Amino acid sequence: MKNREEPSHDSTRGERSARQTDSVSRPGWTEPASFEQPALHRPLAVSVPFPEMLMEAVVSRSNMDRAWHQVRSNRGAPGPDGITVDEFMEWARPQWDTIRQQLLDGTYRPGPVRRVTIDKPDGGERQLGIPNVLDRLIQQAILQVLTPLFDPGFSVSSHGFRPKRSAHGAAKQVQQTIRKGYRFVVDMDLSKFFDRVAHDVLMSRIARKVSDKRVLSVIGKYLRAGVMVEGILHATTEGTPQGGPLSPLLANILLDDLDRELEHRGLPFVRYADDFVIFTKSARSAQRVFASVSRYLTDHLRLVVNPEKSQVVGSAGVEFLGFVFTGRRGTINVTSKNVSKFKRRIRELTGRSWGVSMERRLRELRSYLRGWAGYFGLAAQLKLFDKLDQWIRRLLRMCYWKRWRHQRTRSRELMRLGVSRRQAIRHGKSRKGYWRMAKTIASGVGMTNKWLQEQGLVSLKSLWASLAPLRRTA
Repeated sequence: MKNREEPSHDSTRGERSARQTDSVSRPGWTEPASFEQPALHRPLAVSVPFPEMLMEAVVSRSNMDRAWHQVRSNRGAPGPDGITVDEFMEWARPQWDTIRQQLLDGTYRPGPVRRVTIDKPDGGERQLGIPNVLDRLIQQAILQVLTPLFDPGFSVSSHGFRPKRSAHGAAKQVQQTIRKGYRFVVDMDLSKFFDRVAHDVLMSRIARKVSDKRVLSVIGKYLRAGVMVEGILHATTEGTPQGGPLSPLLANILLDDLDRELEHRGLPFVRYADDFVIFTKSARSAQRVFASVSRYLTDHLRLVVNPEKSQVVGSAGVEFLGFVFTGRRGTINVTSKNVSKFKRRIRELTGRSWGVSMERRLRELRSYLRGWAGYFGLAAQLKLFDKLDQWIRRLLRMCYWKRWRHQRTRSRELMRLGVSRRQAIRHGKSRKGYWRMAKTIASGVGMTNKWLQEQGLVSLKSLWASLAPLRRTA
């Protein structure tokens, strides 16, 4: 959830000066790094001669420019101070020298985050913390410096929020493990993981590789900065709010101890952020692993295992990251829950209550279909994608039929699309329901698949076929 080419070396002077103008850093530092690649996929831009000088690397011009490019690309809502990404540069320029010096002196104090609650697919709620744009920028700059220190030591079975790793890689590893004969899975759920991270436990693990006390101090301040809920500041004594750039790396640093413990025990596992599954070859050993890992998480990491969602299951039918793995070969399919969620969203995009033009409707639909296929295209389900295609086309025909509304309009539009006059008038007068009319001969003859494609509809089946290289190792 992607790489772009580096800019050519013969860029015009105007382009270069434009970049410098958009920089938040002081003049006189080294030339800013290129903006064309995601920050996490690139090496550290500033050398760190001494481990105690990490903060100098954080606030260096090249690192801050890369961080600003990433924050600006991500956009996002404003934090409690109300400053948007578009307004930030004008606000930050006259103050940056002071902020930078505060970071170097260890006196900078982050602002609180803004609490936002979103619905989870399983019916619960997830609480996000939206930092101010300035704090997102500083967190991103810290992330770019800490990632090369921590990421190379992470487990190969950890896939979440890491350079050159993805949910697809995690799903493929689950499949490969099942094919090795592991028939039982310990599927564990950490209850409100991001809200219950113990600050002292996390900070002690960061300090293993970070000796710059200023960096440790500002991370600790971010953890304790508090949260604004309806204008009231609430203290945060535990947790690392989801919504800031630094939060995923902190989660991986904390859970790396779990990864090491599982590797020490010789247990195959796959982890994506706080979602993980552990594999065994017998039900009895799976029960033992479930009990011992639960104790480890509670005693050593002070995390809470959700007993209602944690279980031992057979590997055939286990669900992970929106996929379900079936049979002894671990065939990857889309879970029924995600198919239902997909259909709900399509109905919203094609619903009559959404009063937008067909051009806007098709544009939003096209974007959603490409994103959904890009993720779930790993599934070996051509028939599902074909069936969904047919259903979407029928919904769109129904949508057009509703928009035409009047008998004359319907007859005229059908004739314009090549339907015979007699048939167009007969169908225009029909009192049958919208859904039924979307499958009549006239609708099929007039609003053909090719015509819908010309209007801007993309085919899930075609998208699935174009992703064949993605499935070759799955």
